Amino acid sequence: MKNTLIGSLYLILASSIWGGMYVVVKILVAVIPPLELVWMRYLIALVALVILGLVTRQNWSIKRRHFGIIIAIAIIGYIISIVTQETGTMLSTAQMGAIITSTTPAFMVLFASLILKEHLTLKKAISVSLATIGVITIVGFDDINMSSMLGGVSLIIAALTWALMSVLIKCIPSDYSQIVVTAYATLLAVVVLTPFVIPKLSQIDINDLTNPTIWGGLIYLGVISTCTAFLLWSRGLQMLNASSGGVFFFVQPVVGTLLGWLILGETISITFWIGSILILLGVLIVIKDKQEEQNHSNHSLAQ
Repeated sequence: MKNTLIGSLYLILASSIWGGMYVVVKILVAVIPPLELVWMRYLIALVALVILGLVTRQNWSIKRRHFGIIIAIAIIGYIISIVTQETGTMLSTAQMGAIITSTTPAFMVLFASLILKEHLTLKKAISVSLATIGVITIVGFDDINMSSMLGGVSLIIAALTWALMSVLIKCIPSDYSQIVVTAYATLLAVVVLTPFVIPKLSQIDINDLTNPTIWGGLIYLGVISTCTAFLLWSRGLQMLNASSGGVFFFVQPVVGTLLGWLILGETISITFWIGSILILLGVLIVIKDKQEEQNHSNHSLAQ
């Protein structure tokens, strides 16, 4: 019981940090373009991960046959997903960014079926359909303008690519340290982005970076959102099962929406809540279905 409560607290904290991330990004992209922001975020995160890995004396060796997967994880998740996520947040709102990217667990079902050959049940198909309708409701009817539409499309790409990356992570052997795998993927992202970012850094006003709000936001993204939240989430899932842990993912859009309303003055419309409820129902069906599969599997083993 104690482990359940502590694990739940870890997951709530991680999701809350990710929910607040959208508000931070919304503030920072007004000063730092999305691509440059992603690069700075990862540079800070890389330093933090390396220090953490050295302090905890991690084993940094990776077998050659797993390099391809880590490269795919870096490009799909750490570059394409995060750049489109921050671009979409810039073009739309913090609350739209939080809620659309919360469709990730439902999209993971499709990729798990295609890549890991997991069985696609009727409940899973319904869940993906509900999540898709929810996204269309938010993007298609809420605050209709070209910027919002483009932002919504960008956020959908972010959710899809993050889901694909999450499934690819399952192809990495579990005996590898999560800190090490994350550090290597972050390093690859920094290396790939550097040639595109360096020529544009001179366009950023250095005086803006000395603003406590800006550098504080960068530290939040790099250290707290990229490192701390990841470790909290991983630890929380170790103390609970993954199916139960998935429920806590929905703390993220709630926090993102409320902070967007409180800090940025964003409005919360009825179509936003309708779409959010559909997305919530869709992903909860996935989680419930996984729990039933796990219970059935445990029952079969007991027999």
